[in-house]
Amino acid sequence: MAMALRRMKLGSQGLVVSAQGLGCLGMSDAYGLPKPEPDMIKLIHHAISSGALSLMGGARERVQLATKFGVKLVGDQFDICGDPSYVRACCEASLKRLDIDCIDLYYQHRIDPRVPVEVTVGELRKLVEEGKIKFIGLSEASASTIRRAHAVHPISAVQLEWSLWARDVEAEIIPTCRELGIGIVAYGPLGQGFLSSGPQLVGSLLDNDFRKTQPRFQPENLEYNKTVFERVSEMAAKKKCTPSQLALAWVHHQGSDVCPIPGTTKIENLNQNIGALSVKLTVEDMAELESIASADAVKGDRYKSGVPTWKDSETPPLSSWKAE
Repeated sequence: MAMALRRMKLGSQGLVVSAQGLGCLGMSDAYGLPKPEPDMIKLIHHAISSGALSLMGGARERVQLATKFGVKLVGDQFDICGDPSYVRACCEASLKRLDIDCIDLYYQHRIDPRVPVEVTVGELRKLVEEGKIKFIGLSEASASTIRRAHAVHPISAVQLEWSLWARDVEAEIIPTCRELGIGIVAYGPLGQGFLSSGPQLVGSLLDNDFRKTQPRFQPENLEYNKTVFERVSEMAAKKKCTPSQLALAWVHHQGSDVCPIPGTTKIENLNQNIGALSVKLTVEDMAELESIASADAVKGDRYKSGVPTWKDSETPPLSSWKAE
């Protein structure tokens, strides 16, 4: 069994979680084919027994359960929706699918640029008042969007991509979260797997793995980006840990308000990720890692054109909204 994880406060509204969580996206078809359900159930139970924040149901009293709304499939295209009726319908559907009475942390997955964020969060506030959700989160939101949302109802967590592979949130979003007392949930802390396996990862991806389309994994950028992995690997060898553990340790050392949620579909990888909590980094270690992964160290955008991120999260003013 993996060692038990320490607990931490996430935000200022009373949410307490494990210091490291479990990202469950890879269990679905986002990284190719869905993984065998019995194996994933076994993995989730192992995560729960280790104290990890699980993002799915089961052993309800031992889990802080988080899920999202805001991205729906229209035909063969994804559409972002923050309309109040959709927010409520999604929440009700999740409660039913998960067979639970209340969602602990409910995220807006992406910000709808057509709906004032105050309107969306206003509906989430009603769901809190009704006891259907406990805490509100945002994902991929800009600093200004976070401020506007937080003014309607306290935001407990902002989920964002943060790693040695993706550091663009450090300028404005991280300081804003800390100013407002909002917890930080770092998804993709292993660079979508790149900081675990390096360039060889690409050769193992299935044709329908969404990473195949991402700019940073394209040959012209991968040849350049492999230098980051090589240097992290060299440093990890000196620290007697794996590259993924070193990358995760860097995220953990960003502060006690940061909870990374590395994803995996294998118990051995989950245990290895938990081991990152034991890797100690000095101020000099942190500086060296940040020089390795400086702003210009990685080539290519995080996502292909058209995929919304925090840079697209501005919404209309509340005064422009006309309820249907």
